Amino acid sequence: MKPTKYLRTIQLYTLITFLLLGNLTAFAQDDDAELAKKLANPVASLISIPLQSNFDHGIGDLKGSRYTLNIQPVIPITLNENLNLITRIIVPVVSQYNITGIEEHQSGLSDIVASAFLSPTNTKNGLTWGAGPVLLIPTGTNDFLTTEKFGIGPTVVVLKQTGGWTYGALWNQIWSVAGDSSRQDLSQMFVNPFLTYNWKSSAGITAAIEWTQNWKANSTNLWFIPMFSGLTSFGKQKVSLALGPRFNLAAPSEVRSRFGIRGSIVLLFPK
Repeated sequence: MKPTKYLRTIQLYTLITFLLLGNLTAFAQDDDAELAKKLANPVASLISIPLQSNFDHGIGDLKGSRYTLNIQPVIPITLNENLNLITRIIVPVVSQYNITGIEEHQSGLSDIVASAFLSPTNTKNGLTWGAGPVLLIPTGTNDFLTTEKFGIGPTVVVLKQTGGWTYGALWNQIWSVAGDSSRQDLSQMFVNPFLTYNWKSSAGITAAIEWTQNWKANSTNLWFIPMFSGLTSFGKQKVSLALGPRFNLAAPSEVRSRFGIRGSIVLLFPK
C-alpha cells in the first residue's frame, strides 16, 4: 500500500467518526473553566466522547508508520448520593504501514479495553479516587492487531485537584484468562501518571507518562506526552481540543517510534 493511500485511509477513519458523532448536542452549559477541570479528572461526573488521534513514524528497523484513532466514550452513572460508577471504553482503530514487513499494510479494529470505576461523589481536600475492573476484549480484525486473548484485572485512579492543578495516576493490570491457546498468555501493566494546569480561560497544559510493562515478554514501552489544550464551541456543542508531541523514551527496537504526535477532540456533555 502506497503512503498516499495510507494517508487517505487515515482521513477516511476520521471522517467516518465525525459523521457518526456529528449530530450529538450538549445537554447543558457549564462554566468553561469548571468544564476544563472536570475534563482533567478521569472519574468526574461528565459525559464525554474523546476522539484521540496518534500518529507515529519511524517505527522499528523498517521505519514504519502507524495511525491509531482511539474512540473513548466516558459515561458516569449515579448509583446513589454517595457513589458513582464511571465507565470508560477504549476502541482503537488502527492503520499501519511497513511494520510487519516491507510495504506490508494492516488496518482495522484492535482489541477493546473497558474499565469501570466505583468512585465516591464527595471528595475530601480535593482528593478523588476510583477503583474497579478492567477488561481486555479481543475484537481485533487482523492477526497483527489483536492478542486473541480475553483478559481481566483491577484498575485504580487517584488524583488531587487544587487551584488550577490536577495531578495523579491511573494504573491497571491485565491477565489473560481465555483465548487462542497458540498465542502467548498476557500479563500486562499500564501506569499513567499525569499533571495538568488549567488557567481561568480554560486553556491548559498537560504532561503525562504512559508506561506499559509486558511481564511475559519482559519488555517496557514508555512514552512522554506533553499537550496544550483549550475549550471552544461548535454551535451548542462544547468541545475540547488538544495537541502535542509523543516521545517514545523506551521500547524494544522492533516497535520503537522515532517521532510521534497526538491530537484529540473531546465532545463534552455536561449534566
